[in-house]
Amino acid sequence: MEIILKQDVQNLGFKDDVVSVKPGYGRNFLIPQGFATLATSSAKKVLAENLKQKAHKEAKVVADAKAVAEALKALEIKIVAKAGGEKLFGSVTNADISEILGKNGQSIDKKFITSGIVKRTGKYSASIRLHRDVVIDLPYEIVAEQA
Repeated sequence: MEIILKQDVQNLGFKDDVVSVKPGYGRNFLIPQGFATLATSSAKKVLAENLKQKAHKEAKVVADAKAVAEALKALEIKIVAKAGGEKLFGSVTNADISEILGKNGQSIDKKFITSGIVKRTGKYSASIRLHRDVVIDLPYEIVAEQA
């Protein structure tokens, strides 16, 4: 079954993608929730026209995302956390990374950051999706708080 996504669906695709899914998933979940529409021939033609009109606006958005990516690559991020030896009291999550980036002048929502939950000090890397075409790896370091 082919459908057109109305919004980004994790592990499936981005807005305006035409994807093939199992009929039950499309009919019983994606379409009723408003995440997708059925990909009929007329809907595909309308989508193609809309994408053609959006193409040059999209170029500016991609350029802005690349500029933000360059600014992020220039940052050296050190997260100070309470720790006993190498093990943290608590953990460092995507929300913590988003907060640190906000303090450094780059506001990025935590849902666009993929790093997992880190429970030890050391050097790690987070994947940040600024746009569907612009994904960067951001290295960061977790250090123990000095008493």
